[in-house]
Amino acid sequence: MNSNIEPCRLYLISPPAIDLPKFSEQLQLAFEGGDVGAFQLRLKNVSDNEILKAAETLLPVCRERGVAFILNDRADLAAKAGTDGVHLGQDDGKVKTARKLLGADAVIGVSCHDSKHLAMEAGEAGADYVAFGAFYPTTSKSPEALAKYGTPSPDILNWWQTYMVLPCVAIGGINPQNALPLVQAGADFVAVITAVWNHPDGAKKAVEEFNKVIKIGDL
Repeated sequence: MNSNIEPCRLYLISPPAIDLPKFSEQLQLAFEGGDVGAFQLRLKNVSDNEILKAAETLLPVCRERGVAFILNDRADLAAKAGTDGVHLGQDDGKVKTARKLLGADAVIGVSCHDSKHLAMEAGEAGADYVAFGAFYPTTSKSPEALAKYGTPSPDILNWWQTYMVLPCVAIGGINPQNALPLVQAGADFVAVITAVWNHPDGAKKAVEEFNKVIKIGDL
């Protein structure tokens, strides 16, 4: 049973490279599949201008659906684009610096891998959520990064919910077939990339499937 008072929600993350017009349509279709709490724009090896252009195109899609728009890594670009917040890796700057750039109302999340200590530090610094993972094998991180940071078990989510009030996100290789233990362990959000955008029946069907699993896990 999920120990949260609030139900778990889906947190969509973009692929590292996108065809902007096509992806905008994909994102709209994904939202038609059911509840989505947040969307993160996570583009790699592209220019700042491309990130800002993507944010300009996709922000209205999220706003229309009431979905929080988070930018990965770059608090400076999040401020320029007017996003709802930023997600910081351990090497992407300090929470306090991002807060100064983005203001008191911005959502700031921090990747904490398999570390309770890093998560507590992020909370003390003023983060709005912490992210644990990768829980399962994933292609979004290099083998070197996965080896460096370790693989948490669902127990870390249960521990976090027992002692902390800050929301936690589960990430890494999550699909509709393996998400249930993470929801039941107490994840406030399950963050997904490949399982949505590469779903054989499309993003809308993927979101439908995830929401069915989340509903079971929240019982």
